[in-house]
Amino acid sequence: SSSSSSRPSDSEQLEEPSKPVMALDKAKEIVASSPVVVFSKTYCPFCARVKRLLAELAASYKAVELDVESDGSELQSALADWTGQRTVPCVFIKGKHIGGCDDTMAMHKGGNLVPLLTEAGAIATPSL
Repeated sequence: SSSSSSRPSDSEQLEEPSKPVMALDKAKEIVASSPVVVFSKTYCPFCARVKRLLAELAASYKAVELDVESDGSELQSALADWTGQRTVPCVFIKGKHIGGCDDTMAMHKGGNLVPLLTEAGAIATPSL
């Protein structure tokens, strides 16, 4: 029997992944888990506007309130690195970064938001 296999594994594996990496993984996981995700802050009027619009369209969405989440600031920096957008709301539909409040509103004005939400499965289409 060889005793070499019982030696402790390299110390490298014991290191925790860095916080930014974890936050980015978490952000990507959240985005992948829901058809519509709004990274938001509870006191932000622009976030409220986007959430109100989604509610008016009867679209289901997941709101992640960065001022409530314990790792909210890490998540916000991770989102900034990932999307290039530092501000909230940071809206994703079907895993795709849509942008902020203005982008989302402009998309709705242009008639592109509802089809995208429907395609994502966030808006229930009446079955014929």
